[in-house]
Amino acid sequence: MAKTIKHIQPTDGTIMNKIYFIRGQKIMLDRDLAKLYNVETKQLKRQVKRNLERFPSDFMFELTKEEFENWRSQFGTSNSGDMMGLRYAPYAFTEQGVAMLATVLNSEIAIQVHIQIIRIFIKMREMMLTHKDILLKLEQLERKADKNDADIRIIFKCLKELVNPPPVPRRKIGFIQDE
Repeated sequence: MAKTIKHIQPTDGTIMNKIYFIRGQKIMLDRDLAKLYNVETKQLKRQVKRNLERFPSDFMFELTKEEFENWRSQFGTSNSGDMMGLRYAPYAFTEQGVAMLATVLNSEIAIQVHIQIIRIFIKMREMMLTHKDILLKLEQLERKADKNDADIRIIFKCLKELVNPPPVPRRKIGFIQDE
């Protein structure tokens, strides 16, 4: 009798921890997606290879050895020779690749998890836009402060001159004798 494994819906935090920044893009690795979709990594890769035309290089790419090492170093893995159980370099899926992956993995779990992942990508994009707006406003304030700094310096200079006026040459009082 086959075991049925009950799938537990992952939390947003769990999914966010599986999103990495490689090649200037937010990506998710095949092994993490396979766990989330409750399939084996080899099954996920098999489906991708069968539908390779759906995964152009801006949707999915294979990590280089250097990228893989950098990714591993983020976790402080002690075994430098260990591939962490990997025989082949992992596939990295961009947001669009994750969306396409849901079309080739047609299970109910894959659809539910896919919707959750896409919502998280959208939240992250919105947060980045919000941060971008805040940074722009800070730059504007900084520029205003720089202008104000110059104005404040001028005001202080004028105040110092008022408090300590330069000596004015005075005419001598009294009888002046011609020589």
